[in-house]
Amino acid sequence: MAVAEGRQPLLRAGEEEQEQQEQQEQQEQGRDVVETQEHYKSRWRSIWIMYLTMFLSSVGFSIVIMSVWPYLQKIDPTADASFLGWIIASYSIGQMVASPLFGLWSNYRPRREPLVVSTAISVAANCLYAYVHVPHSHNKYYMLTARALVGFGAGNVAVVRSYIAGATSLTERTSAMANTSACQAVGFILGPVFQTCFTLIGEEGITWKSIHLQLNMYTAPVLFGALLGIINIILIFAIFREHRVDDMGRQCNSINFEGEESGVLDQDAEGSIDHVAVVAVNFLFFVILFVFAVFETIATPLTMDMYSWTREKAVFYNGIILSAIGVESVIVFMVVKTLSKKTGERAILHGGLLIVLIGFFILLPWGKKLPNIQWQEIKNNSIPQATPSEMLMPFWSLKTSQLPSNHSEPAGCPITQSWCLNTPMIYLAQYISSDILIGLGYPVCNVMSYTLYSKILGPKPQGIYMGWLTASGSGARILGPVFVSQIYTHLGPRWAFSLICGVVVVSLLVLETVYKRLIAFSVRYGRMQEESC
Repeated sequence: MAVAEGRQPLLRAGEEEQEQQEQQEQQEQGRDVVETQEHYKSRWRSIWIMYLTMFLSSVGFSIVIMSVWPYLQKIDPTADASFLGWIIASYSIGQMVASPLFGLWSNYRPRREPLVVSTAISVAANCLYAYVHVPHSHNKYYMLTARALVGFGAGNVAVVRSYIAGATSLTERTSAMANTSACQAVGFILGPVFQTCFTLIGEEGITWKSIHLQLNMYTAPVLFGALLGIINIILIFAIFREHRVDDMGRQCNSINFEGEESGVLDQDAEGSIDHVAVVAVNFLFFVILFVFAVFETIATPLTMDMYSWTREKAVFYNGIILSAIGVESVIVFMVVKTLSKKTGERAILHGGLLIVLIGFFILLPWGKKLPNIQWQEIKNNSIPQATPSEMLMPFWSLKTSQLPSNHSEPAGCPITQSWCLNTPMIYLAQYISSDILIGLGYPVCNVMSYTLYSKILGPKPQGIYMGWLTASGSGARILGPVFVSQIYTHLGPRWAFSLICGVVVVSLLVLETVYKRLIAFSVRYGRMQEESC
């Protein structure tokens, strides 16, 4: 009996060793055959469909942004510039609400469902926008609803990024995230270009009375966006497939599609997410979007105050600058894919925040020369003035048709802003240098935030987490203009940009604090080695 009892532990130990060997053999087989060629092609076709979805989401925001104000004035004369601010913000509000919902949905159901539903909502919202002229009253509220629904549909950004994160290995992740952000940036750039092309139709355009449709320079862009959305839905049904690979590129069953996972994925999913790192990246992403929203919002009033530009000049010159920054961003997205392999995402994120900090530090007023004062405002109260809401709208939302037709438009820093009398002007060289630096730092921080975030989450379902990250960015785009409208108008650029510098410094301190925690899930649990730091 004693001998038999002594043999039992040995037998159990032998069985455990045999099971471990079998598991190792299965894993080695998985490494030897990472995935079939057909699976690889299907996976990347689906990822390209996600790129297209991201592009169309950005186009949906920017394709009408330059024509919203004149169209609003045409359909509802009771609407003022303050209401325009709500219409512009409604997109971000809708996206902020929808992102966590679509993300949660994608965690438990096939991603095709939230992708198709969200795109269909955007298509319907664009069609509603084309018909906001039909009601006899309250037209501005119909426009507000349409833009909010377009933003709600854009909440699929969380689904797109969570899918790409789950369908790429660690080595593919940075490149895929950079491509996603590049498609988003190109969408923002080409949206106004499409709008400009449709201006050739004219304000009157063509009317189909039987269906109450007016095809003009205001409605053609949204109908074009609806057509692109329909094409996107068809491609999602025809080409998109659920795919998932682990951090080493081995094929796995999709968490939100199959009830059971493969043995490889079960083992890789063991362990908990570092929620401190998750919260930190959400905070950093909020700061990144917040400072960029401040930057794009302040451009028009800053250049009008400092350089005595008319609104027409401010729209034109800043439009050129924005286009140049967009091109610069696309180039940066492509460069960081290669650079991250040598230095690592954390170091690049750190460098991007430093560049943004330098960009805003350069904007601080120096010297003794004061800006030209807009005395004409006191001498002639009949001259039309831009309201604070108009002055603090992003410059790409202003239209030259809003500008006064005469040449008596006041220029310079308004005397009603008391800081104009004692704050030195910001030289044009400072402004251009700041634009270049912020245009360099922002895309770097944007891509690295998404990439680090997806790697920290690892094999866990990422839909809801990506939803919160997108929501934090949307919240930043809402709060940024509100912040700068109060600080800049009442205290001036010195206080506004000093506070922004302080916010960026705080984000750098947070990054330093959690630097060692911003590592991939597989690296954290010793399943992979970190290639660079």
